[in-house]
Amino acid sequence: MATAQRQAPNQHVLTVESTEWLTPHLVRVVLAGPSLAGFNCDGHTDAYVKLLFVDPTLGLEPPYDLAALRTTLPAGQRPVTRTYTVRWLDRATRRLAIDFVTHGDAGVAAVWAAKATPGDRLVLSGPGGAYVPDPAVGWHVFAGDLSALPAIAASLRALPEHARGVAHLEITDPADIIDLEHPAQVTVNWLVNTDDGDTVFLARAMEDWPWPPAADSPGAVQVFAHGERESIKAVRKVLQARGIPRAAISISGYWARGRTEDVFQAEKREPVGRID
Repeated sequence: MATAQRQAPNQHVLTVESTEWLTPHLVRVVLAGPSLAGFNCDGHTDAYVKLLFVDPTLGLEPPYDLAALRTTLPAGQRPVTRTYTVRWLDRATRRLAIDFVTHGDAGVAAVWAAKATPGDRLVLSGPGGAYVPDPAVGWHVFAGDLSALPAIAASLRALPEHARGVAHLEITDPADIIDLEHPAQVTVNWLVNTDDGDTVFLARAMEDWPWPPAADSPGAVQVFAHGERESIKAVRKVLQARGIPRAAISISGYWARGRTEDVFQAEKREPVGRID
């Protein structure tokens, strides 16, 4: 069996401990491994990792020398990377959970997750992250679709009991509604959008929702808005119209309709992929 020549930094070789279907389109995979004792996300509730998928016919043993593989392998056999948010981490037991949005037989990571069984291995690198809810902010606003649900759920759980605000969660099927832990004064607003072409659905809901007085004042509002790219662009316009300071906003596209992650990531450097 072939072995990767060099150990790439920050790779975790984990084993599937369990899987659970939370909803018809959301499966949770719990992974374990000794290296998670040193997994440090610095308290970020949007902590994300890069999942690494290598052609099993190559017989490679992780961790992988990705740079070498990408230069020596033909295009069809090069490693595939997919980005996912960590749903929860337990460093004491060296376990973490990732929630995967499934689309039938489409995709790479979601297909793997739907078929994963205890004992399977997964290699990931990271974590990264940038967002932490500010307990001093008067009003918290969260907005996103199922792809942002893990980060939003983790953020809601991290809020202090006195926190106030709203989480707008866009879904396509009411069967995907799940119970979320959140402060009593934070409303979880599930929004069922059955029109796949309606990219301003989430933005309209945010615009129509009551905002606190002086929402454009520093420290009044903190926003976390992530999800499908065109939907989040529309959300950005709502925030601009409200005068929410850019420093109070965490915003980006997690994916784009009709794009693979490779194309989506490449487009982030182009005007079509930017959300300022």
